[in-house]
Formats: sequence, C-alpha cells, structure tokens
Amino acid sequence: MSKRTRPVETVLIEINPLKGKRKGAVLKEEVWFEDGAVVAYNLAYINLKRCRVDNGRVLGYDNSHGYHHRHFMGIVMAVDFTTYAAHFKRFLEEVHELWRIEDEEN
Repeated sequence: MSKRTRPVETVLIEINPLKGKRKGAVLKEEVWFEDGAVVAYNLAYINLKRCRVDNGRVLGYDNSHGYHHRHFMGIVMAVDFTTYAAHFKRFLEEVHELWRIEDEEN
C-alpha cells in the first residue's frame, strides 16, 4: 500500500524579461511550497549573450537532484544552505555584481 502524500503547491513563479542593455535576458524565480515551507527552488539569471552553455544560465541556484547547488557559466558546485531568503539575497547580490562588471566591460 502506498503512502498518500499531499501534493506540493507551486506558489511562486516569476519570470522577468530584462530590457535595455540586457534585452533578451531573463531573471527567473520558481519556488515550491509544502505546508508553508520551501521544498524546492530555482533561481536563474539567463542571458545567452553572456553564456552559451547551461541553456544560457549565467548564474543560478537550485536544489534539484537532491542537493543545494550553484550554477555559474556552466560550472556546478554544491553550496551550504541556511534559508531560502538568504539564498535569494545572495543570488540578487551576485546578479547586481555581474551587471556592474558587464557595464564596465561595455
């Protein structure tokens, strides 16, 4: 007999197309909740002009494949996880730093 579980609710999916110098790039946030707790997440800065590998994912954080990890320009490495809010803050800080670097290069 299989154990019956409540389905995970997808509460937040936000895809923000960027404009201006970053036209064509996207910031994506997907968060899945169960009983009010974050059970899965995917954060991504996608820009095919900056990164041709990993489907254009310049920077990303997620917990698929059973562990928390960071994607950067095609390289994946495990990261320590404290809270989703802390990860989200770190992601935004890194994206803004990448944008600062991109702006200096142009």
